[in-house]
Amino acid sequence: MSDLELLTQSLARNVKRWRTERGFTLDALATRAGVSRGMLIQIEQARTNPSVGTVVKIGDALGVSITTLLDYESGPKVRIVPPDQAVRLWSTERGSYNTLLAGTEAPGPLEMWHWHLMPGDGSNSDPHPTGTVELVHVTEGTLTLAVDGVDYVIPAGHSASFEASAAHTYRNAGPEPVSMTMAVSVPFEH
Repeated sequence: MSDLELLTQSLARNVKRWRTERGFTLDALATRAGVSRGMLIQIEQARTNPSVGTVVKIGDALGVSITTLLDYESGPKVRIVPPDQAVRLWSTERGSYNTLLAGTEAPGPLEMWHWHLMPGDGSNSDPHPTGTVELVHVTEGTLTLAVDGVDYVIPAGHSASFEASAAHTYRNAGPEPVSMTMAVSVPFEH
């Protein structure tokens, strides 16, 4: 079975499990996540490979991390993720990408990402639930972080934190590739 088939089956199993555990009907989760009921049915039946944006919306609506939704199996309290098991969820033809390095529930989703942005590339993010915080540490290049329409320039060696309940964009407006590590903490909503 391919990695993609494993991810699709894990997503199907975990979305259904967390939806049931949270007491949501398909309609309720669809409304909360802003995705169609038909898309949720296809996901729960492992008949589609949804976009990263869709998986993020479902995770936010369920109050669980992407790692939890894509987890192949539930494991021990200590989980070591080898580089070949980190999940690449977004990439561009220019060579930009992000990789989910690790994640957990603490008590809401907590995720750690590695991002690589080639010159001229960027990634937009819709607002996350109120109380979501992102931490960014730039290790190479200069990141332009736009939060709620305001640009912030973050050079290598610098870090930033911000409330991610506003629309935000990661951009590389410079001539060198940007590498950064990002942590995302989403509050659990009962």
